[in-house]
Amino acid sequence: MINAGKLRNQIAIVTGASSGIGAGIAKALAKDAATVVINYSSSEDKAKRILAEIENIGGSGFVCKADVSKEEDVKRMFNETIDRYGTIDILINNAGLQNDASFHEMTLDQWNHVIDINLTGQFLCAREAIKEFLRRGVDPSRSKSAGKIICISSVHEVIPWAGHANYAASKGGVMMMMKTIAQEYASQKIRINSIGPGAIRTPINHAAWQKPAAYKNLLKLIPQKRIGEAEDIGGAAVWLASDDSEYVTGITLFVDGGMLLYPGFEDNG
Repeated sequence: MINAGKLRNQIAIVTGASSGIGAGIAKALAKDAATVVINYSSSEDKAKRILAEIENIGGSGFVCKADVSKEEDVKRMFNETIDRYGTIDILINNAGLQNDASFHEMTLDQWNHVIDINLTGQFLCAREAIKEFLRRGVDPSRSKSAGKIICISSVHEVIPWAGHANYAASKGGVMMMMKTIAQEYASQKIRINSIGPGAIRTPINHAAWQKPAAYKNLLKLIPQKRIGEAEDIGGAAVWLASDDSEYVTGITLFVDGGMLLYPGFEDNG
């Protein structure tokens, strides 16, 4: 059920919220009393199921189809949200995908597809959110901040990943975009941060954890010796979206079970 409500009276857009990390974040925000716009690009039925779960715990929101790589779709999503609720307080820039190939075999379409969704999509959504935050300014009845953006990045903004050059490049780009706009808008009380998930149990990495042998191999990369869950990311998102983190901007909060701790050295190398 709904908690006391760190995010009460706040409106959140979560892109790519019909499954995986996006769905986990949407439900976590709703549990802390945010009204949640569940964005999807193709899976309407899944998005409606997430909304139904939110409504079953006393939350509210609506589903909105939009391809975040298309400027007109992004503008329509923000306009529909503002028309319905009057403003926006929180953007979770989550929509993302992989389209893997060895670098010498990667096509331009594979490169562009990942960059368009993972990086350009975050740019388009963040731009519209910042426009609204600047228009409204700080409303103390809602938050100490004029607005909050949380970019969902990855440990691969830091860790190179052979066979995934487009994905790693997109996440490295997200990191520098996030830091740059956090710097640019901090004086306007707009907070912009990232979450860098490690291995999380979602459909995008199903092959890495479905079979026991693959799961055992994956755990060699994680000092905590467990795969992460969408709820782990949801809790981090609630904190970054709330006034509990009001003095935090321009960081990537890695939620990775220690994946960035060079696990190959945990037995003294």
